[in-house]
Parts: sequence; structure tokens; C-alpha cells
Amino acid sequence: MPTKSLDAASTTHPTEAAQRLPTLMLATGLSLGSAIALGLARFAYALLLPSMKLDLGWSFAQAGAMNTANALGYLLGALAFPRLARRWPAGALFGAGCAATALLMAISGLLADTHSLLALRVITGASSAAIFISGGVLAARLASARPHDAGLVLGLYYGGTGWGIVASSVLVPLTIFNVAHGWQFAWFALAAACAVFAAIAVGAARKIESAHPTGSSAAHASDTADAPRWPRFSPALAGYGLFGVGYIGYMTFIVALLRNAGMSAVVVTAFYLLLGVATVVSARVWSGLLDRMRGGHALAILNALLAVATLLPALFTQPWVAFVSGVLFGATFLSAVASTTAFVRHNLPVSHWAKGISAFTIVFAFGQIVGPMVIGWVSDGAGLARGLVYSALLLAAGAVLAACQKPLRGV
Repeated sequence: MPTKSLDAASTTHPTEAAQRLPTLMLATGLSLGSAIALGLARFAYALLLPSMKLDLGWSFAQAGAMNTANALGYLLGALAFPRLARRWPAGALFGAGCAATALLMAISGLLADTHSLLALRVITGASSAAIFISGGVLAARLASARPHDAGLVLGLYYGGTGWGIVASSVLVPLTIFNVAHGWQFAWFALAAACAVFAAIAVGAARKIESAHPTGSSAAHASDTADAPRWPRFSPALAGYGLFGVGYIGYMTFIVALLRNAGMSAVVVTAFYLLLGVATVVSARVWSGLLDRMRGGHALAILNALLAVATLLPALFTQPWVAFVSGVLFGATFLSAVASTTAFVRHNLPVSHWAKGISAFTIVFAFGQIVGPMVIGWVSDGAGLARGLVYSALLLAAGAVLAACQKPLRGV
């Protein structure tokens, strides 16, 4: 009998590993969609901001308005998504969003008028929302197929934003030239990166869609009655909304703060590259937390750490402090996003995952609309460091609210 048990264990382990690897590879491929939606289409703008601000004569409030416009489009996309998801499968919406975003990024390199750029940022935000939400739905399906790796699968998807940050930290400095509108070349480079990432991400999305369909309409009807109403998770929604305000202030203005503090372009590029690498690695760091905590405590912990990371460069201007801040921020902020999808997966029936993820995305988008403009306005009046202090305080408040969220019962 012992021999038989050992034989069974020795065969089970390789089988388990063989089943696990394709799942993690699919999650990694899908994660390039989040790299497009956030890493390239939104966060790369922080590297472009100093050059565009100088060339186009913007104030910090105007520079922040570009990310506000992007967030407005993101909100519109999130509001439209539940209706779109009833007509088209998540994989189709994901592919359409990837293709549209790559095209819109290329068009950004052809424009130099502020109003035209604002309009384009709105449209790009909407296409990014289609990618990010549909990808979240697909990642949640994939995670449910591998419950023991659910936190890791979700972390890999959202942490994929780091690949976009890494790519932009390399491409943007190489393609910004010291000529009039020299920043336009960087938009073309980012568009090319979007196209390459899209080819891989869409392939992964199609495989997930075919292997893990949504299920029958009967199954959906059977669990509709069990879906909790949104007031039951309003503390998590409120905490996530403040996360949206606080984190985007950091991601919009941190590069400008470091440059204003006298740090060289090499140091700032290294900082941003390190932040991107930390974002990719974050999937492994927080996977256990996302699996264990079914209420809002995961978001609370991550918000609190982000508040510390945001406060550090506002108080201290040494490069090593900036690097510590970047590593902590990068290793945490997309896991805060992943925590909301984990919350939805833990507490809502499958038929309501798209609606639940959309609800969190909507409050996230509201936060991102407010954040750049408010933090930019504060920075114009009191300096960039003061703006980041306000971001840190909002993140801390978000941690308190999220900590009040209990797991939902009866689902």
C-alpha cells in the first residue's frame, strides 16, 4: 500500500504541473492586454508629459487634463460595457479594444493641437476600458478553472501592466527628439508596441474563450436571485474610488517631480523601469493575499502601502528614496486592482462578474477623472510635492474605507 501511494503521488505531481503551466502561460499572454490598456495607453504619458508640457506651453493642470480625458473615456467605456457584453463575447470585445487602441496611439503621433489630443485621449480611454474589463472577465474565468492558482492568475493578468511600463520606459526616452513636437515619434513607437502585444494577447483571449465559455443561460438564470445588491459592497467601492484618485496622481506627476528635483534623465528612466519590473513581479507577491481575503482587507492593506510609497518622494528627494518608492508602488498598485476582481469572484455569482467588475471600474474611472485635475491644480499652487501628499492622504482614507468591507454572505 505505501508503494502504491508513492506511485500515485509521483504521477499526480507531474500531471498537476503539466495542467498548471498552460494556464499560467495563457494568463501571461492575456496580461499583455492590460499592458496595452494601462501600461502603454495611460502610464506612458507620464514620460511624455515633461516634453509635451514644455513644447505646448501647458500648466500642470492642463497636463493633468490629458489623463483626466483618458479617464473620462475609460468611464464611458465602463458604463457601456455591460450592454456590449450582452451582445458580444468578452473575447471579441477584448480583440476590438486592442486593435482600436493601437490605431489611436498611432494617431496621437499626428496631432499637436491640445483640444484634438484631449478628444483622442477620451476615445483611447474608452477602448482601453473594453480591453481591461473584458480581460478581467476572461482572467476570472481562467482563475476559477484553477482555484488553487486563482490569486496568481489574477495577479499575472493585472501585473501585466508592468510589461507596458517597462516597454515605455525603454521606448519613450529613445524616441523623443529635441525638435519641435519631438514627442510625436514616441507615440508611434508606443503604437507599434501595442500592435505587437495585441497579437499575443488576442490569441490568448481566443483560447480562454473557447476553453472556458460563460456557461449556459440556465445556469445564469439560477444564480441571478443570489446576487447581492451594490450597497452591500459600497465600502469596497468607496475605498477603490479613492484609490483611483490617489494612485493616478502619483503615476501622472511622479516623473515631473523627479525631474524638477534635479534628477537626470538616466535616473528617471531607471526609476520607471524598476517600477515596471516590480509591477510584473507583484503577481507572485500578493497571490496568497488575494486567495485568502474575501472582504475588503486586501484592498485596505494595498492602499495603505501605496500611501507610504506616494509620501516618500514628496518628503525626500534622494534618488534611493525614489527607487524605494517606485519598487513599493509598482509591487502594489495593480494588485489593488486585482483585489477587486478577486472580491467579485469570491462574492458574486458567475453571471454577475461582468457587472461587478464594471461597477468597480466605474468608481475607479471617476477617481481617475478627479485625480489628475485636482492634484495638478494643487501642484500649480503649492508644488508637486504637496500634490503627492494629498494623493497619499486619499489613499490612506481609501484603506480605512476598504477595511470596513466584510465578506458578503449568502452567495
